[in-house]
Amino acid sequence: MNRGLTGYKLPIGSFGEPCFAFVPNPLPPEPSVAWNAALFQRASVSLGRLGGVTSLLPDPHLFLYSYIRKEALLSSQIEGTQSSLSELLLFENDAISGVPMDDVLEVSNYVAAMNHGLLRMREGFPLSLRLLREIHGHLLAKGRGSDKQPGEFRTSQNWIGGTRPGNAHFVPPPPDQVLECMGALEKFLHDESVPSLVRAALAHVQFETIHPFLDGNGRVGRLLITLLLCHDGVLPEPLLYLSLYLKKHRATYYELLQHVRETGDWEAWLDFFLAGVDETARQATDTVARLLKLFEADRTRLYELGRTAGSAPRVHEFMQKQPVVASSRLTRELGLSKPTVNAALALLVKQGIATELTGQARGRIYAYKEYVRILGEGTEPL
Repeated sequence: MNRGLTGYKLPIGSFGEPCFAFVPNPLPPEPSVAWNAALFQRASVSLGRLGGVTSLLPDPHLFLYSYIRKEALLSSQIEGTQSSLSELLLFENDAISGVPMDDVLEVSNYVAAMNHGLLRMREGFPLSLRLLREIHGHLLAKGRGSDKQPGEFRTSQNWIGGTRPGNAHFVPPPPDQVLECMGALEKFLHDESVPSLVRAALAHVQFETIHPFLDGNGRVGRLLITLLLCHDGVLPEPLLYLSLYLKKHRATYYELLQHVRETGDWEAWLDFFLAGVDETARQATDTVARLLKLFEADRTRLYELGRTAGSAPRVHEFMQKQPVVASSRLTRELGLSKPTVNAALALLVKQGIATELTGQARGRIYAYKEYVRILGEGTEPL
């Protein structure tokens, strides 16, 4: 539906040429949005299946370590970072990475931001502007962007594309309008008259339109989708990496954000969003099933070795939660001696389950090879 502009243009001065910023109307849209019932149903069923698979896991947090990192990596890649999943996991084990440090640090910051948001909500903290500012503070805590008001709404004008507001692709609201716009968005986040999936889709566009921070808006806006779905109980755990779909269709993603602003055609965006949720949820469910099958097959192989397997089954179990790990951490976490851990790792390597990544005599890092390969599907840098 073409509703026309979803806000109004406000002249802004002091840039040496006529400039206009865009101030969005509060949500929900008027007239009301009508979403595709079939797409909504498919997306809801797929999310339900993903949640069901999660509830059947022997350890509900089995995949969280890796899934959170996959979403962090994909969301950062949309913004242009060039790190890979393996490089992020190596970085977190204090191993040398082959990509620019700022790229890996940026993804690592996203992991910290997501974990902080999820932890705060589990503690009962509301999904609020304060929480979003805290998340942003973690996102820009170190490295690139750390000089751009981490944890604070912007106090100066920003723009998207171009070299100045006058030739920009899009100019968000002036800084003195940001708090009012975000306050209205915060109210909408808790509007239960709108289904959670639809609310997450609309809120994401609104957040990106307000662009309340000087940097990191895309990443916080995509994280907001996950937080809202977890907050509402639609997702029991953040196992949906929607950024995989948005990365794959990046041009369409950005075009639709602007299309909504210019035409009010929220339905076109919702069709795209719901199709993405359906596709990504089905992929995530399939990934869980494939990984569980892998774990069971490798566990069986190890137990068939009998006593010669030694402590390899315990190391294998630990690597199901953390697929890239330093041998020194295994010694510490499992309470095993260094020779025992090294013998177990050597056996896992011999069996083709693990691989050593550093080639060093000391400070070795091991990866659960097939696990990392499966999880890394779609995370190749753009």
